[in-house]
Amino acid sequence: MIDKEKNTSIFQKRWQKFKSLRRGYYSLIILSTFYILSFLLPVIINNKALIVKYDSDYYFPILSGYIPGKTFGQDVPGEAKYRILKQSFSDEDSGNWLIMPLYPYSPFEDITSEGNKMYESPSSKHWLGTDNTGRDVFARLCYAFNISISFALLLTVLNYVFGILIGGCMGYYGGKFDLFFQRLIEIWSSLPMLFVIIIISSILKPSFFLLIGIYTLVNWISMTYLMRAEFYREKSKDYVAAALSMGQSDFKVMFKHILPNSLVPVITYFPFSVVAGISALVGLDYLGFGLAPPTPSWGQMLDVGLQNISKWWMVFSPVAAQFLTLLSIVFIGEGVREAFDPKVYSRLR
Repeated sequence: MIDKEKNTSIFQKRWQKFKSLRRGYYSLIILSTFYILSFLLPVIINNKALIVKYDSDYYFPILSGYIPGKTFGQDVPGEAKYRILKQSFSDEDSGNWLIMPLYPYSPFEDITSEGNKMYESPSSKHWLGTDNTGRDVFARLCYAFNISISFALLLTVLNYVFGILIGGCMGYYGGKFDLFFQRLIEIWSSLPMLFVIIIISSILKPSFFLLIGIYTLVNWISMTYLMRAEFYREKSKDYVAAALSMGQSDFKVMFKHILPNSLVPVITYFPFSVVAGISALVGLDYLGFGLAPPTPSWGQMLDVGLQNISKWWMVFSPVAAQFLTLLSIVFIGEGVREAFDPKVYSRLR
């Protein structure tokens, strides 16, 4: 009888180990589900109608964007007011109808929109109340979740690309190449990052990709040192010498042979790098040097809440959202670290 244990790959063993760590596994499922759903927020949380049937014609405001109110017979300036329009259709019973998103409020509409009030407490209308400009807190919280996770993931991937490439070359080639980059990194890492961001933000309007670029300038350094150590250790092993003797190019040796055997720190530190990315964006937004208003942001929401701490929902909402998100990512990181622990699969145990 064939031993299934022996036919199971190391990756499958690690995945099974990760699944056995329930809080990390379920955190991954829940967080991934919410993140995927966050890309559908424009059709779930929005003040634009999904479909409007008016005088035998069909309109799709969620796709077409701006539609004047006069198109539907509304005596209002500018864009149609779809929540009012829905109520008027219901009162008239004229055969016209529209379908609104599940939560019919936008993260950008303020007190200039009908019915919105400043610092309105949580209710069935506004689940988490409104902020100092009358914007719906729940809508902004959900959109900010997508922005925060996307920012952290993109930042981490870019840092890993530069860190693996530079660190791998340092560890593989060594010598003067390694020495040059060590001195360069020492100088570069001494830059006061916060002051650099403040100076750039005062000159240029901060944007999502500008902040990604600024942070990428220095955040690749930590992964560089990890990969340098891994490549230094692996290049002295017999399989590298065998690959070189067979005429393999340096590029293939580095990224086809050495890199797959150096992925433990890459995978293990990935969740914690995401945590650092989210915290960095929240901190910048709180200080006022992050994403430009009215972009939904947990840091900006927290800043507004602390300015008027009696409005408890303005403090509780962003803090709770950030706490639960970071806690889930930490649980995932702990599970990954445990699953990739080399001692678990060591032949010496």
